[in-house]
Order: sequence, then C-alpha cells, then structure tokens
Amino acid sequence: MYGIDLSMYEQITLMLVLMITSKGIAGVPGVSFVVLLATLGTVGIPIEGLAFIAGIDRILDMGRTVVNVIGNSLAAIVISKWEGQFNPPSKKELEQQVS
Repeated sequence: MYGIDLSMYEQITLMLVLMITSKGIAGVPGVSFVVLLATLGTVGIPIEGLAFIAGIDRILDMGRTVVNVIGNSLAAIVISKWEGQFNPPSKKELEQQVS
C-alpha cells in the first residue's frame, strides 16, 4: 500500500514488539488501537496507514473484549473450584430467594 517491503528481520521485530506490548492490554475497548499506534513506529510504517485499520478494528475490538471478559470470568470460576471456594446456590435456595 505504501510501497514498504519489510525484511524478515523487520517482520520478526514487529511480531516481537507486538507480543510484548500486547501483554499490557486490558479488557477495555479501544486499547489495542493505542498499542498498535505505538508499535507501528518501530518498523517505519506511516501512522497515516492506521486510518485504514481504524474502521475495521472497532468491530474486531468488540469481539476481543468479549472473549477477554469471558476468559477472565471462566478462569476465576475454575480457580475457585480447584480451591474448594466455589459454592453455587442450590435450586431450592434460588427458588426461596425468588419467592
């Protein structure tokens, strides 16, 4: 698109930088866009190219956020079951709370 050919070294560098910077991404919508903006500068890709990604990334970001939140919730349940701390209410208890 911009006529930039990345060498194998630059591609590996980009991948490593993205792997390191993505570790700090929280389950907050829009954070990945900021990390991508900071990372593109390390390889010399123009920041203007981010405008093309911005339209698509919003849709993808919603999916990433959902997966992140579900994964964190599931991890908390699994760990609490391993520790013997997970005590879900029985059907009777739920019925009593509703009535």
